[in-house]
Amino acid sequence: MPELLTEEQCMIRDMVREFALADVKPGAGQRDVSKEFPFDIIKKMGGLGLMGIAIPEEFGGADGDTLSYILAIEELAKVCGSTCLTLCAHFSLCTYPIYAFGSDEQKKKYLPSLASGESLGCFGLTEPGAGSDSGSTATTAVKKGENWVLNGSKRFITNGSYAQVMIAIARTDLDSKGSHGLTAFIVDTDSAGYKVVKQEDKLGLRASDTAEIIFEDLEVSHKNVLGEVDTGFSKFMATLEGGRISIAALGVGLGQGAMDLTIPYIKERIAFGKTLSKIEAIRSKVANMATEINAARSLVYRAARAKDKGQPFAHIASMAKLYSSEAAVRTCNQAIQCLGGYGYMHEYDVERFWRDSKLCEIGEGTSEIQRLILSRHFID
Repeated sequence: MPELLTEEQCMIRDMVREFALADVKPGAGQRDVSKEFPFDIIKKMGGLGLMGIAIPEEFGGADGDTLSYILAIEELAKVCGSTCLTLCAHFSLCTYPIYAFGSDEQKKKYLPSLASGESLGCFGLTEPGAGSDSGSTATTAVKKGENWVLNGSKRFITNGSYAQVMIAIARTDLDSKGSHGLTAFIVDTDSAGYKVVKQEDKLGLRASDTAEIIFEDLEVSHKNVLGEVDTGFSKFMATLEGGRISIAALGVGLGQGAMDLTIPYIKERIAFGKTLSKIEAIRSKVANMATEINAARSLVYRAARAKDKGQPFAHIASMAKLYSSEAAVRTCNQAIQCLGGYGYMHEYDVERFWRDSKLCEIGEGTSEIQRLILSRHFID
């Protein structure tokens, strides 16, 4: 939908596309095998302004909008889901919340290094006993003078092993239950008591870091409370609403990337005396893939534009995330089917896209949670 983009947005899209093809795509398959974290690529993304793409210039950002950020996510996902997810977690779940909810002091302290890529960010919400049921957060924060002491554990934390900054959710009202009495903290990960105890071995997105973190008497200054004490639930819900747009864009990019690999293959592969592209069953699959990807893209762009205009966007983000993630899985699955046996082989990449796409149905609110959110919005 280039006609719906501004000239500046097109320039950003084209710049990221060129970078993705030249610097990210080479070695993406090997990084998936070795689980090598892409430090050099992250540094280059910082230099291009991608790590703070929608943060104002006064805080070291590129002064772009949400849609520009989404365009960057899509282009990266078309070649490497792992690199894309690293940026999603860094920006949507750490950098942007500090900009949206932080004090001037917090913004000046943390945003310049996060926006430049000098620092990497992560988000500490999920726990062994609190995933979709985030109100079951068990990590505690107890006041000690001018500090808070955090104890607990966080699971499945993207960038958790390498981040310098974490937005962590902890229970500050120990007598409260559910969504009440939770507080968001900005945690410096070099603090004593921040411990990486496990790096997960995953089905997909294997070059993206996913870690289990333990807080052991981790002291955080009261100055690092993000927003007001006991208001953390609303902060992380708002954070996830924005983050769902980026995961939806990840799904669009993965689906588009899989289709981009499929079409050249079916135009060359001969079966029954003709190319696969001449076989109606294969043509129908591509038609379905293209339709779903473009429908998903429309929802994602709509959500991004609503956010940029300051309009209510939570339900649109949920629709985009739900549809895009499931469309990505279907599209990548059909890409494998079109390639047949080769689609099942690592060297052809579509199997990597299929493995990567499954996370989109789980992360930042499962498909089941999105349907719950949407049913409440439209019915209750």
